[in-house]
Amino acid sequence: MLRNLYARWMFAWETALTTRDTNRIVRPVEWGFDWLEDFARPRGLMPDPAIVRDPAAVQANHDALLAINQAILRDREAFYGYARPTDFRLEERHPLLFPTNVRPETLRRDAQLRAAAAAGRAKTAHFLRFTSPVRTPYPENDLVNARWYPASPEKQRAARQAGKPRQAIIVMPQWNADAFSHNALCALFNRFGISALRLSKPYHDIRRPAELERSDYAVSSNLGRTIAACRQGVVDIRSCVDWLEQQGYEQFGILGTSLGSCYAFIAAAMDPRLQICAFNHASMSFGDVVWTGQSSRHIRAACESVMTQEQLNGVWACISPVSFMDLFPAAPRKVLAVHATYDLTFLRRYSLEVLESFRRHGVDFQSRVLPCGHYTTGETPYKFMDGWFLGSFVHRAFKELAASGKRALSATRPTSAQPERDLIAR
Repeated sequence: MLRNLYARWMFAWETALTTRDTNRIVRPVEWGFDWLEDFARPRGLMPDPAIVRDPAAVQANHDALLAINQAILRDREAFYGYARPTDFRLEERHPLLFPTNVRPETLRRDAQLRAAAAAGRAKTAHFLRFTSPVRTPYPENDLVNARWYPASPEKQRAARQAGKPRQAIIVMPQWNADAFSHNALCALFNRFGISALRLSKPYHDIRRPAELERSDYAVSSNLGRTIAACRQGVVDIRSCVDWLEQQGYEQFGILGTSLGSCYAFIAAAMDPRLQICAFNHASMSFGDVVWTGQSSRHIRAACESVMTQEQLNGVWACISPVSFMDLFPAAPRKVLAVHATYDLTFLRRYSLEVLESFRRHGVDFQSRVLPCGHYTTGETPYKFMDGWFLGSFVHRAFKELAASGKRALSATRPTSAQPERDLIAR
């Protein structure tokens, strides 16, 4: 009885949080082949433009995008490979919110932060900036942004004196996160002597094109652009590890939430240097989440006119963790998976599939369960429970890794002659 009442209350709260924003837009389905042209054209996989423009050629376009997916999965390193950036730099500026909703309280907070920055009353912060190896038509999106939280000099000095390796973690917040999301976690990791890079995903906060209120281009009914955004996010993560290595860091972790967990999983599967992984809400298939999740109902509304859930899974197989599960256990790593019982965005059954797959593949993982939903994870008291799960795991895992003395494995090194991705939409 009490359990049923709690479930109904939680589902109602979750639904209220996922429906309060009024700026979700139902956009028409676009196949987005132009976003994948650099990979598809040399392999003879670009469809005839006349077919792409034909609204009646749904099956032909679906089959063409499916063929590109299959080619990507046959050569994942070619698609997710990259040339190491050469323009890494630290930028000092006032942190701003970059909100993705138009609620009055959010806009008011944004205005206050901007006013404080303009008046010189706000503290500045350091941000890692570099040009993404994956290019898009949006210059602001292609300038990667990661807020830098170095551990204090005292903690780093104590670690060196104790002979401990330098440790750092990359933090990837959720879809449509503002620029302050997950910053508290980074500060927490600093207390443990772990430096942190809070990475802005493609089309998020300062990288968001001016034409957008939300980070819609990261996940949308433009199928090829959604694939390209994931590709860019994965490559940006790997590039951040390159920079950390240049700074002398030796052991690396990654924490991703929701969409960030998808990017984080694929990056870890492709890059053995990421030895500690925390996945905060995870699912096996990108298409399943978009089709069934409350927060992506506007994308399903567009897609279901031309395809089924199974077909959407097929055309987004190359950005689904299930397609990389065979690579993930190849490097030794410690893993945490957090899911929520009443999640209406990443349905519980899909999160349980992740745990079962970890078991089948012999992954060294821990599982933690939140008695809430996806959006309510950010509400009191659940955000503190989630923070405890994530913080305690990261602290313990890095401590054990330091004691083991195992430095990060080498990643496949791209050569400077390897061409950059040039994904200019046509």
